[in-house]
Order: sequence, then C-alpha cells, then structure tokens
Amino acid sequence: MTESLPSTAVIHVARGSFDPSRFAEVDALATKQADYLVPAIEALPGLLHWFTAVSPTGSIVNISIWDTEEHAEQMDTLKEMVETARGEFKALGALTFAPTVNYPITWTI
Repeated sequence: MTESLPSTAVIHVARGSFDPSRFAEVDALATKQADYLVPAIEALPGLLHWFTAVSPTGSIVNISIWDTEEHAEQMDTLKEMVETARGEFKALGALTFAPTVNYPITWTI
C-alpha cells in the first residue's frame, strides 16, 4: 500500500563517511545520540519519517521525510544535530560530512 504524502513533501538527506575500521565506534556513537536527538527531532513540526543507518562499509546516513522544504530545513539549524551530534563525531575524529540535500519527491511506491 502506498502512503499518501503531501504534494509538498521532501526527503532530507545527510551523509557522512568514515574509515570502515571505525565502524563499531561510529555505530555506538550514532546509537547513543538517539537519546537526545529523537526528542529534539520529534518536537519539530512537519516530520513524517526518520531513518538513521550506519554501514560497515564506511558511511552513515540520516534520511528524513518532511511535509515541506521549510520544515526539512529545520535540521540545518537544530542545535542538537549541528552542534552536539556533529561535535561528538568531530571529536571522535571519524567522520567527513557531505552537504545536506533536500529532494522534492517525484514519485513513491
């Protein structure tokens, strides 16, 4: 069954890469960060879905679906994400971040 999304919905993608030998450290930190990120993100208007995944091949991705681009852009300034979480990853010395991108949804299954 296909979920009905607002015609203004966007997918927000944030990616990072790391040395695969550091997978356990990166995965553990990403899991720990859920303690403070989940409540902060859930408090934002417009969130429809959120996924965080860490690959043993050396990449991490946050993919979220928002009702509008304006709401998706909240992630670019959310203190818990841009200061706290990214700061912890920088202190670990493990991640290189790619620019975040908002994608208007063309079609779904």
